[in-house]
Amino acid sequence: MAKVSWMSPDYPEIPYDGPPRNVAYIDQLSFDPDLQPKHSEIAGTDPASKILILDVDILEATGREPYRGDVLISGQKFAHIGTIPNKKLLLEDNSVRVFHGKGRTLMPGLGDAHTHFTWNGGDLDQLAELGVEEHTLLTARSAECFLDSGYTMCFGAASAKKRLDVVIRDAINAGDIPGPRFLANGQEMARRGGELVGGITAFADGPEEMRQVIREHIELGVDQIKLSMSGESITEIRDAEDCYYEPEETAACVDEAHKHKKRVCSHARARESVQQSIDYGVDVIYHASYIDEKGMDDLEKRKSKHIVAPAINCDYGFAWTPHGTYARDLAHFVERFGFTPHESIIAATYGVAKLFMRSHEMGQIKEGNYADCLIVEGNPLENIRMLQDHDLLNIIIINGRVHKAGVKDPVIDFAG
Repeated sequence: MAKVSWMSPDYPEIPYDGPPRNVAYIDQLSFDPDLQPKHSEIAGTDPASKILILDVDILEATGREPYRGDVLISGQKFAHIGTIPNKKLLLEDNSVRVFHGKGRTLMPGLGDAHTHFTWNGGDLDQLAELGVEEHTLLTARSAECFLDSGYTMCFGAASAKKRLDVVIRDAINAGDIPGPRFLANGQEMARRGGELVGGITAFADGPEEMRQVIREHIELGVDQIKLSMSGESITEIRDAEDCYYEPEETAACVDEAHKHKKRVCSHARARESVQQSIDYGVDVIYHASYIDEKGMDDLEKRKSKHIVAPAINCDYGFAWTPHGTYARDLAHFVERFGFTPHESIIAATYGVAKLFMRSHEMGQIKEGNYADCLIVEGNPLENIRMLQDHDLLNIIIINGRVHKAGVKDPVIDFAG
């Protein structure tokens, strides 16, 4: 039988109902260890605190099917999963906070690979005119909204002002404001005449100016660099099939960022922008909307070196994709990409932890991992859309601290 192009309407869609297929793919992702972001933790968790969670269905995000058990969190991390030694003594200890799961689902906190804390949920053209004080408050509110939505990991995809992502990241890590673990970006970099929103863009033309702007971003303390390589049809001024970068510019950007141990991500909808991203080693490719057969084949050959984050519901923070609705993407992966609900959750947990280059300590319910988790009322493997309902996210824990506990689980902090 002749090979059918993935772009063809005749491409077969075969329903799948087996064990998760994407764990092995995520396992083989291997960024250059020299590009490891600076290690950070969130301050403020009492190392003596203990949280005991009883009788939950444990969805590890390892590929294992959920199983009933108990979980002990000690300080920042998971101490025991499934069976708890000395459980009777822990229950008699008034300093241990106890949650009764009653069969609810315990799963890792979610992750977003394409985050814009600084977007205002409306007219992006107004962002440039927004005072830095007001914009800082808006950005902090967005960070808390992600955490309220069950997201404990966010990978910054561009900041509307130079230092906003960096400042908010540092405030979260210091324990000053609530928010997810966060890797900060700077303003997206575009050629003059190729910007999507002018007032929130860093401009550079040619390899040398682009290298200079990248160095300026790095001096601000960003974790990664964003290239705005293609148009975006929703702007109504730049066509998504147009690529504005020349190959030598993309090559220079990747070389300069990697020289300074920073990864590169690209807004790449146009075919040529995706191909350049692959050819010159852009680490994280956003959208890839108009990738062609050659691009798909090249990605397959280099799949251990690139992450594609399609952001198929478009960037959150627009009027039609308001903050707080991020989990719609999980349903889209199931309904449009043929993922199973289990695979979609694994992509948004273990997969994002791999993007953070911290999958050894985040993104799965494992002993020794950071205790970032949700207790959900229901089974998201039966209904992935339930993760969009904040009322069903009964308990949200990050870094071993309770961010939210619903009416079934009153907040009582015995540990002080």
